[in-house]
Formats: sequence, structure tokens, C-alpha cells
Amino acid sequence: MRTRGGATQLKEEPVADQVRAYILIQTVTNAAHVAREIRELDGVEAADDVSGPYDVIVRLVAGDMDELGKSVVTRIQAVEGISRTLTCPVVQL
Repeated sequence: MRTRGGATQLKEEPVADQVRAYILIQTVTNAAHVAREIRELDGVEAADDVSGPYDVIVRLVAGDMDELGKSVVTRIQAVEGISRTLTCPVVQL
């Protein structure tokens, strides 16, 4: 992932059998700091601080739904400053 002109460019596209999700995050501390910390985690394609009801939006890829859930609970929610997360899996219709 590279940042260009203030916007995050996504990492390469995941393979078809992987699960992707957007994680909407509310913070109690500096959102930019939380986004920087999350960008370093495995499976994170992008993490941006945004304005609105959520402070950070993360795009995450995992091998399956179980791995996705574990990534959110054990790694993302462990980042200091996060007060709440909402996981939105991507569906292909």
C-alpha cells in the first residue's frame, strides 16, 4: 500500500477465494494515529482516517470468515484508541 497525494492506494487485489470487508472504526484518540497503526497489520489493504460518524475505515482481506473475525477481534480491536468497530463484509452479487 502506498499513499499518494493524501489518498491511500490499495494493495494488489486478493485471490477470488478470499474474503474482503470494510471495518468502520470509532476512536477515542487521534484517528490518524489509529489508521497508521492498523496499516501495519497483516491483511490490511488500506486504512484511512475520515470525517463523519466513523473516524477510520479499513479494507481487510482474509482467507475465510473465521479468519476475518479473528483479525478484527484479536488484532484490530487490540489497537489502542479504538472504542467501537463495525465489520461490513464485501459481497459479490
